[in-house]
Amino acid sequence: MDSEERPRTLSQYKRFRTNDEGRKTFTSIDQIRTEASIERIYDRYEQLVALDPTLPKLHRGDHARYLQVSLERLSTAYESLDSSRPWMVYWILNAASILNLRFSHELMDRVVDFLIKCRCKDGGFGGGPGQDAHLATTYAAVNSLCIIGTEKALNAIDRHTLKQFMWAVRESNGAFRMHIGGELDVRGAYCAISSAKLCSFTPEEELRLFEGTSSWIAECQTYEGGFGGAPDLEAHGGYSFCAAAALMLLGGENQCDLNALLRWTMNRQMAYEGGFQGRTNKLVDGCYSFWQGALVPIVQGLIARKEGQQQIMNVSLFNRYALQEYVLICCQRPNGGLIDKPGKPADLYHTCYTLSGLAVAQHCETHSLPLVLGEERNEVLPTHPVHNIPPKAALDAYRYFIELDQPASAADEHCNGKQQTDVPMDGSSENGSERQSSSHMSEDSSSNYTSSRASED
Repeated sequence: MDSEERPRTLSQYKRFRTNDEGRKTFTSIDQIRTEASIERIYDRYEQLVALDPTLPKLHRGDHARYLQVSLERLSTAYESLDSSRPWMVYWILNAASILNLRFSHELMDRVVDFLIKCRCKDGGFGGGPGQDAHLATTYAAVNSLCIIGTEKALNAIDRHTLKQFMWAVRESNGAFRMHIGGELDVRGAYCAISSAKLCSFTPEEELRLFEGTSSWIAECQTYEGGFGGAPDLEAHGGYSFCAAAALMLLGGENQCDLNALLRWTMNRQMAYEGGFQGRTNKLVDGCYSFWQGALVPIVQGLIARKEGQQQIMNVSLFNRYALQEYVLICCQRPNGGLIDKPGKPADLYHTCYTLSGLAVAQHCETHSLPLVLGEERNEVLPTHPVHNIPPKAALDAYRYFIELDQPASAADEHCNGKQQTDVPMDGSSENGSERQSSSHMSEDSSSNYTSSRASED
């Protein structure tokens, strides 16, 4: 932990409020209005903390109830997300895991049964039963099943047809479409790579399937330093996360300008609000607590791997206290769930990714104790930086599918402790015959971060 890191004196940070210099624009008007709403919340907080020094508090019980109810029964407000039902399962399960909330085995079995109904006979998972396969919902379903982690859940992933689906949406240059005949952007590459890593595709399968993918992703980097969804598009936090996480998994750190990416990412943290914006001149948004917050240590990891300087990971480069202040003071709804910004309603998407950002802020320095704002009970569990699921769930899934591919005698030896499968997962394998992966899923490497929301501001 950096000894200089301290919670901010919020009143002093008012000097960072936007000055439009008398030249109002729609952007500056929205920014000033947002800052004013946050200023009221921070002013009230400073009065309240004078009365109750235990503030701020994570409303863990309220969020747990919100997630439990949502998993059992959603309101009609979610009807528009009928084609995103595996996403909603994933958002709930991952948020619950960060809060250390456990659901019953019976309920988890029902979730697995539902996701099996979303599985397509030609491979991948659709947005609901009977819907066409899509890489985004495939990613969400695979993550959900890995979080559940039972044998039934992991066996629900049909790796044979999953590979067929990935080949069906792959372009000759290594890019991936989101579905057959669908849009082509960097989310597709990330979702495919993340799923392949968790399902332990062989190095030979990965080499063929992702040939040229790193080079195509590098073409998406913009003059600002971030990544757009495709070449020549605007730099965006969600796409930049997908690009950097994909390069982390593929070992493509030599393909792009990492220093420019790091500079762009760090400049997305808002000086007064403390949270992150998704694009230049956009408003703060709770979900970018993860997309941008996780991107910082991912890029650090890429630079550390490229330069062979692991100590680069030993210090955080964004204001971790400021991010926690925005999440805990501005983004919690009193009756459960987390939000984009003050004045917005709670939803499952922002609950998942805002809590994920909180986990990043607390745990991104792997060689130090967690940095927790407020009392110890505000600490949440870590999330895997690249896959955005519990680190142990990622490692367990990887091991499970490795053992499935072993001959019975070799699997028996492994179970008896005679075979070592905890191979280093820090980049492309130097020996193609070894089952190595670059997803940094070992217990030592929880500082490399994940996911896909590229259509938001």
